[in-house]
Amino acid sequence: MAKNFIQRGWTVSVPAPRDVLSGELVVVGVLAGVAQHDAASGTPVEINTEGVFALKKTSAQAWTVGAAIYATPSTGICGTAATAGNLLVGVAIEAAANPSETGVVRLNGSAPAAVAA
Repeated sequence: MAKNFIQRGWTVSVPAPRDVLSGELVVVGVLAGVAQHDAASGTPVEINTEGVFALKKTSAQAWTVGAAIYATPSTGICGTAATAGNLLVGVAIEAAANPSETGVVRLNGSAPAAVAA
């Protein structure tokens, strides 16, 4: 292993941008991941940046397998709308009905070049 290796990066610690609960999507800048534990705003929270998770979604949307999934940074709610300011976080790997509270998302595991314009 290279002498400058720090960690694999699948799980990283970031300052919680708001009070978060374990299992919620956390967005910090252009980095997104799922909280591994509850954390108060501003305190460190470990997030998984890769993997498949059931995440809160915009209830009034139907998702198809393979749909690009975006998150609203301030809430972590996922949806298919590439609305200005939303962040591409992954892809739907299961269909989700309208209405439904959660959808299954494979996180993209990397920070995108930019948020939706």
